[in-house]
Amino acid sequence: MLSHHKKSSPKPGRPRGHRTFDAGVATAFGSIVRRARVDAGVSQEAFADLAQVERSYLGRLERGESQPTLTVVLKVAAALGFEASVLVGLVERLLAN
Repeated sequence: MLSHHKKSSPKPGRPRGHRTFDAGVATAFGSIVRRARVDAGVSQEAFADLAQVERSYLGRLERGESQPTLTVVLKVAAALGFEASVLVGLVERLLAN
């Protein structure tokens, strides 16, 4: 007999106790973003506005204190004028060194 349990939607965010933060990846991503932003001559505040993220969150990303979601990677890449694959490729190359 099949159960007629109501399916629940997945809850947003990470499951309790789940750890996916990788300090090396976060630091590499942040340094690439900061370098590209500074090279473009854009302030952190203006860049956060372009990327549609909070300025304080962008600061945490650039310092490697936060790890971005895919949505944020896409927003940051677009604000830099990169395809996300280019941004991720730069991070991968930095991690390989």
